[in-house]
Amino acid sequence: MAQETVDLAGKLAQFSAYWSPKIVAAYNGNDVLVVKVKGEFVWHSHPDTDDFFLILKGRLTIRMRDGDVVLGPGELYVVPKGVEHCPMAEEETHLLLIEPAGTPNTGDPTTAAVKAEI
Repeated sequence: MAQETVDLAGKLAQFSAYWSPKIVAAYNGNDVLVVKVKGEFVWHSHPDTDDFFLILKGRLTIRMRDGDVVLGPGELYVVPKGVEHCPMAEEETHLLLIEPAGTPNTGDPTTAAVKAEI
């Protein structure tokens, strides 16, 4: 069975809202998402899963209580489960995220962004 390719730049061109992840593919119970970010997100943690960040464009700082991680295009970082962190970007930054389907982006389903498939 042939699979469709996913044009990440094309998917990112379909929306402008920041901190609003969009599902672009799925595999083995995981969502593959793209998101545009700018400014500071909320401090949060994920008690049951790691948090995967791959930078496609721009720069991202992941603030953590014991020090910051700064990432540029082509770099990735995995925040271990349970570690409180706060992503922030001074300029518009494009990310690829991989996480178990249904994982709330704030760690709390009541405050999480709704993830739409595009």
